[in-house]
Amino acid sequence: MVRSANPFDALHNAAKYVRKFRGRPFVVKLGGEILEDPALRKAVCTQLALLWSFSIPIVIVHGGGAGLDALCGELGLETTKVAGRRVTSAPVLDAAKMAFKGRIQMDLLASLEVAGLPAVGLSGQDAGLVRSHKRPVAEVDYGLVGDVEAVDPAVLRHLLDGGYVPVVAPFSATAEGQVLNTNADTIAAEIASALGVEKLFFILKVPGLLRDVAEPTSLVPLADLETLKELEGAIKDGMKPKITAARRALQGGVKSVHLVSGSRPDAILAEVFTNEGSGTMLVADRNEVAP
Repeated sequence: MVRSANPFDALHNAAKYVRKFRGRPFVVKLGGEILEDPALRKAVCTQLALLWSFSIPIVIVHGGGAGLDALCGELGLETTKVAGRRVTSAPVLDAAKMAFKGRIQMDLLASLEVAGLPAVGLSGQDAGLVRSHKRPVAEVDYGLVGDVEAVDPAVLRHLLDGGYVPVVAPFSATAEGQVLNTNADTIAAEIASALGVEKLFFILKVPGLLRDVAEPTSLVPLADLETLKELEGAIKDGMKPKITAARRALQGGVKSVHLVSGSRPDAILAEVFTNEGSGTMLVADRNEVAP
């Protein structure tokens, strides 16, 4: 007689990860492609709720470029991007305020609440969270775009200590109070570094970092900073700012950065609770990763 597998093996395996990560915050960045799809947004929020139920604190940073592009189209505003980064005129900044702190964040907060997460909406300008200066004009004038100078995570720690899930929209402010559109990937990386988190997640539509963007099976499961140099030619368009942000986070002390699909069932949970993972794990030095 063949003995069936123990149905509790998976639970025992997950328990070791729960013990390891309990009480240690994760930063999760959600992009527009996930946020604009109600079914995908719900599935991601459900997975995050499970992490939170295991006492893993979560900070969410959201973008919403697709939603902003749609709003700009409705308003007749030109959309210009250079190397995956948006050029922000004064009218586009006003549209970003309407999109990011309006419908996009409110819909996300609603999905998080339905999933059982006590979410609180913020932006980088709240309580001096993200201080920046206007990006200098070089080869490209990005307009009203902020380059991060400093992050003060006090408000995030206050909310996390109270059992809440902060949800941060991608804005920052100058010392003079000028609100600036700021890349959400960058904000996520800077917040992750300031909090000293264990893991930073970028939730994508694609499986992770691919050697060939046209071939989903070319997933890179593990890469370090040296490997990223070798893969430079494969990093294109919207993946560029994510990899740049990942490098900043790793150099800032974040243990690992994960590029994970938000369109594959339970991919986030597989990345956290299994040895095999589901996407791409980025580390500073792969030789220092425990076997």
